Amino acid sequence: MMRAIWRGLPDKRHEVGWEPGLVVPAADGSPLVTDHYFPRTAGDFPTLLVRSPYGRGLPWSPMYGMLFAEQGFHVVLQSCRGTGGSGGAFDLWRNEAADAQATVSWLRRQPWFDGTLGTIGPSYLGYVQWALALDPPPELKAMVVQVGLHDPYALFYSDGALRLENALLVGLGMTYQHQGTVPFARAALRLQRRLRDIVTARPLRGAYASALGEVPWLDDVMTHPDADDPHWDGASLARAAEHLSVPTSLITGRYDALVDQTFEQYARLRQAGCDTALLVGPWTHTSAMQQGWPEVFAESLAWLRAHLCGEPSGLRPTRVRVHLGGEDVWRDLDDWPPLSPATTSSTTSWVPTADGHLDRRTDAGATGGAGSADGPGPVDGQGFADGPDPAPLASLRYDPADPTPSIGGPLLSRTAGPRDNSVLEGRGDVLTFTGPPLAEPVDVLGPVSARLSVSTDTGYADVFTRLCDVDARGRSTNVCDGLARLETVGQAPSEVTVRMSSTAYRFPAGHRIRWQISAGAHPRYARNPGTGKSPVDAVDFTPIRMTLHTGSVLMLPHGSRPA
Repeated sequence: MMRAIWRGLPDKRHEVGWEPGLVVPAADGSPLVTDHYFPRTAGDFPTLLVRSPYGRGLPWSPMYGMLFAEQGFHVVLQSCRGTGGSGGAFDLWRNEAADAQATVSWLRRQPWFDGTLGTIGPSYLGYVQWALALDPPPELKAMVVQVGLHDPYALFYSDGALRLENALLVGLGMTYQHQGTVPFARAALRLQRRLRDIVTARPLRGAYASALGEVPWLDDVMTHPDADDPHWDGASLARAAEHLSVPTSLITGRYDALVDQTFEQYARLRQAGCDTALLVGPWTHTSAMQQGWPEVFAESLAWLRAHLCGEPSGLRPTRVRVHLGGEDVWRDLDDWPPLSPATTSSTTSWVPTADGHLDRRTDAGATGGAGSADGPGPVDGQGFADGPDPAPLASLRYDPADPTPSIGGPLLSRTAGPRDNSVLEGRGDVLTFTGPPLAEPVDVLGPVSARLSVSTDTGYADVFTRLCDVDARGRSTNVCDGLARLETVGQAPSEVTVRMSSTAYRFPAGHRIRWQISAGAHPRYARNPGTGKSPVDAVDFTPIRMTLHTGSVLMLPHGSRPA
């Protein structure tokens, strides 16, 4: 069945056996229900640990239990506490390190465990891997983190703005998926039908209960927007990568909701000198594990065979492989970003004009700054070069009662990915600045950012900014984007830097580069009420007049094109 769905999977090496319903004692003795898949062949085989809050049935059983066992691995597929029949109460992120260590202790007592351990899995199944890596046991020899999570706060917030759609979909998955296909499908349909009422409720707090029921941890998430709040203490596992020596493969997609988290951990692993590999495909969070599964499985299997079985022949020759959007090609790179900012990297500045154009300027070069040879520009991450006071370029009116909608991008939902932005860009609350047709292709490889000089009439606003590719027919397709929260003093322009994620994208000759700016993207992000009140508790809304001023600049990192 799996080979009928996915073409290109390797032939199986072994028949598979199955021991369902094993009980592993957690750190506090709570029973963790566990299934064991194994090759029906005499001999020793390494073990893969897969810990999941989403149940042990579809798709985990065939994709991890069966496929990897038939390739020569013991696979231990375990339900996290409070899910899938396991005892205790599920508490997002707080028990994973201790429960993973308890599971390794149990493995040591199993007669089939040969002392060689790897971990694998996507999304929250990546989080539990980082939890084990905080204090990696000596048996842990390899990790494969697929579209993985390490920082729950960054999953739910961007600069203090609630990622509303993420919060609802994570609440759906964590609450219902481990209950089985039918309960999950019913809850998903219920959320879909009631989504509009939920995301437009005043106040927003608790509105999700009509579809999801009471979810205490989700209410905690939605009411703690400050990253420094003690609620988030210990949630981020970024530190697990800072001193790790376990060979680690990272897999993501350009439109994965967790793509930035993958790039961040890759940088930490490289800084630590850890053996690591990075694969970036043309995928979203879900499509990586669906349409992209043959590539993801091949990459994962090669890494595990190399580091657990001593079979390195399947590894690719370069550390990094990325899919270059725009022309649908793959590139093998020595590192990511492909060129070090301290050496020969370059950043091109694109400056908006009052007539809606986007002018290209040559950058300063080695520092990665966005200054230009033909006029003043930003000189660092904190402010703008000395010069005339910023002058207004364009303005928009954002009405929280009729919020700018979100279209495509790095989401958890099926609407994620590249989408036609033409209708969105026709709204009065969206600004666009468009460059001329390109005489030759332009490759953008690495982190994209924008520095904006912005004023508002209320003092409170969000700034959503997006890079788009406009083809010869005028279709505008989103490449990457970001959002920042803005508070201004009076009506004087304020400076804000927006990180717009990283990308690998080729703008073909004849296409145009577009910079899109708005004051929100709903329901991807909760509406800014324009009053300074919490978006979760706000009942009253105030429309916002936001003005973009001169001195604003879009910064695109360059990568050299292949010969």
